[in-house]
Amino acid sequence: MLKKTGVPSSAELALVYPDEERLRQGLVAVIECFQNIPCNPCATSCPRGAIKPFADINDLPQFDPSLCNGCALCVANCPGLAIFVVDETYSATESLIKLPYEFVPLPIAGDKVAVYNRAGEEIGQGTVLRVQNPQSFDRTAVVHLVVPRAIAREVRFLSPGVGVK
Repeated sequence: MLKKTGVPSSAELALVYPDEERLRQGLVAVIECFQNIPCNPCATSCPRGAIKPFADINDLPQFDPSLCNGCALCVANCPGLAIFVVDETYSATESLIKLPYEFVPLPIAGDKVAVYNRAGEEIGQGTVLRVQNPQSFDRTAVVHLVVPRAIAREVRFLSPGVGVK
């Protein structure tokens, strides 16, 4: 599906998404990297060793979610914007998502934003909790976004002020 439409299938996503038990434990990265390309910043940026060193620069990331604390350093360092962090324990009805963001202006805490799925379709609204943008992130900010739990596994992008009433 990915090669045909640019959007991964549910079967492809199931291969990379942490299991339900790990999701119930809090913050964890999700690595939606499906193609062998020369890239490894995720592995070199992970301070906990949750993303294993690559044997070959073209390898897909090998991820151990049990070692991940959701710090989001891999999110900021992935040049393909293929990594995000999810916390399905944020509240009874909402999830926290940490998404890479490379547009200006940056959203600010408290902003209501439109959220989009992998296919670019608007699927709801979220609230910006925080924006991390230190110089060390090299112009890839990490936006902490609170969304309804029902759409948390689909949200992959946000747009400040667009589609928000």
